Amino acid sequence: MTIPLVKQIKQDITQALEKDELVLPTLPEVALQVREVAEDVTSSISDLTKILSRDAALSARMIKVANSPLIRASVQVSDLNTAVSRLGIDLTSNLAMGLAMEQMFQATSDVVDSHMRACWSKSIEIAAICQVLARHFTDLQPDQALLAGLIHQIGKLPILSFAEENESLLNDSFALGKVLHVLHPSLGSYILKMWDFPRELVAVPKNYLLFERNVAKVDYADIVQVATLQSYIGTDHPYTKLDWTTISSFDRLGINPATLITDMEAVNEEIQETQGALEG
Repeated sequence: MTIPLVKQIKQDITQALEKDELVLPTLPEVALQVREVAEDVTSSISDLTKILSRDAALSARMIKVANSPLIRASVQVSDLNTAVSRLGIDLTSNLAMGLAMEQMFQATSDVVDSHMRACWSKSIEIAAICQVLARHFTDLQPDQALLAGLIHQIGKLPILSFAEENESLLNDSFALGKVLHVLHPSLGSYILKMWDFPRELVAVPKNYLLFERNVAKVDYADIVQVATLQSYIGTDHPYTKLDWTTISSFDRLGINPATLITDMEAVNEEIQETQGALEG
């Protein structure tokens, strides 16, 4: 029953998307305003602070990150303006845009809510790894890599919302997992394109699970791919059974596939610090 159900649900979701009937997530208003400020070259720290100050929870997160070991500052800050000054406009805006999306990962049914919480938790873990990998192994922007990690599973949201209205899918965990795996990459890129994200980030969801892809130079999809694989070390996940020596994203990052980030003490410590800073 499950395989026919997966095919039917995939068809239903695809048709709903084509008919503009699938409810897609909208970027939170605070994220839109933060992006607008960040893209304006005349904007200042105080402009960004003014936007963030309207969201108490997000403001608290910014202060927490500014005081975290990730920033390695000796003096604690307690006000938003100083926190944003310490983080800088680029990191603050990418952090704010990514973390503002956490409010979207909520549902009314216990099953879907569990999936959404797990999805967001995994995204934070991947984002932390991405930022550190970008900083140590590439010339790409670490804060942009962090955002790539936070948004790489955004395509799961409309599928999970669809599941809330579809009892047969909601009650079949295998089918739901299969549909999420098959459809979320293309849906994710579609959503990010709709949100006017940069092309290099739009490409992440649809490419990060293509383990045979080969491109000329390292990109954010490579970073998310390696971060995803490394995040499953020590588990029985199918990704740990792949032959990583055939996955070229490791080469583009300059990482030996046999090298585990958990064994790289300084790098692993940074990842733990970054993840701790991102968690609410």
